[in-house]
Amino acid sequence: MLNRREMMHGVAAGAGAALGVPLFPERLIASPATNATPKRIIFFLQNQGFDPKTCIPEGMNGSGSLAKAKLPEPISALEPYKERMHIINGLHGMHASPTHSAFFGALGGYRGGDGVPPSAATIDYALSKALPQTLLPHLCIGMDSIENMASKPTIATLSASGAGQPIFMHSNPNQLYQMLYGGISTGNIRRQFEARSNVLNQIEKLAATKGRSLPATDQQRYGRFVQGFKDVNGLRDRLDTVASHLRKFAPKVDERYTKPEFETDWHDVLLDLGISALTSGITNTLTVGSGRGEIFGAWKGLGIEQQGHNLGHMKQPGNPIWIKIRQYNSRMLVKMIEAMESVPEGSGTMMDHTLIVYTSNNADKQHTNGANWPVMLLGNFDGAFKTGCFTQLDGKRPINALYATLLRGAGQNCDRFNMSEKLAKKFDTSAGPLTEVLA
Repeated sequence: MLNRREMMHGVAAGAGAALGVPLFPERLIASPATNATPKRIIFFLQNQGFDPKTCIPEGMNGSGSLAKAKLPEPISALEPYKERMHIINGLHGMHASPTHSAFFGALGGYRGGDGVPPSAATIDYALSKALPQTLLPHLCIGMDSIENMASKPTIATLSASGAGQPIFMHSNPNQLYQMLYGGISTGNIRRQFEARSNVLNQIEKLAATKGRSLPATDQQRYGRFVQGFKDVNGLRDRLDTVASHLRKFAPKVDERYTKPEFETDWHDVLLDLGISALTSGITNTLTVGSGRGEIFGAWKGLGIEQQGHNLGHMKQPGNPIWIKIRQYNSRMLVKMIEAMESVPEGSGTMMDHTLIVYTSNNADKQHTNGANWPVMLLGNFDGAFKTGCFTQLDGKRPINALYATLLRGAGQNCDRFNMSEKLAKKFDTSAGPLTEVLA
């Protein structure tokens, strides 16, 4: 169990890393200065690997259209959305040394490992800075067993805002609801929100005072801790200014929050909160970690008794357990698509300007060398990417090339992402974005 001090540190660090610039309520939905349609991106990472046979239609041995293809059973729920899909096979992440998980390296495109701090910002954070700013530029949620989510409500394993600066993901929906919607709630949730806010305000003041007595070498590190509380409190104040708007999007709180029967109850409401943050305009970047970037995870609500590391030792193709997990994920992706499609935006809907990136923090399987890292895209990011197709690459370009392509789609001129020329000579045969992916 986390003690009180560890829990509070997680709360402060998580919000502090997710925030970073002065933000304004008038940019909640779009930028009035440019009249630009706001884009948004979602990363969904499943642990234990993403076997290509669970996503590539049978008989497709080379690049081609998905129009007449039948999607494999694990992702069959996405069949109605094939025209919005782009399946990519043949990227690699050997330089990330994934093994059990690449951790921060999965989204960073660099060497990762258990307990290894991030060496640079990850692509989700980089995109959150490239897109029009929102009240909460980047939201991360993590799904795990109910025991792990309850004992470690915040954890940092996948996203980072810079070298040595991890971003915490939220796994307790009650705490996340309080952070996002506590100011517009009533009853017990409101009382808990106010009590928690008072505590955070007091800790910020106390921490700021105590920090002055520390040696100079420790003051900078301690300053980041204090800044975390300032950011938490500042976010609360900013959300209060748009309370009437947020009230339209806040999910209904039911017993799945307070009395979950299975961990999937919390998975479902965490997804609801992530979707509401996107549709309300609170954030433009959402990262979902199913398994939270580690080797654990549980899905007892799907009738699966096995959990954690053992799941990674099971072959995924044709495995009824992995079919259930992947189908569950696919239904989550469909739920996000339907939510985005239900909100008008510009001449279309929010989904027209949204991209969902589905992959694994562990390439194709557990105990992998990262030689193949399948990725599935949904949406075209306001026309930036090709859809309705499967692309087979030759295994010579790294996941970094895809991340550079995503930044190009966001309007950033990027030829390499987190890859030096020296490293590229060994792990990348070209420079610039993936032309096979860009429209």
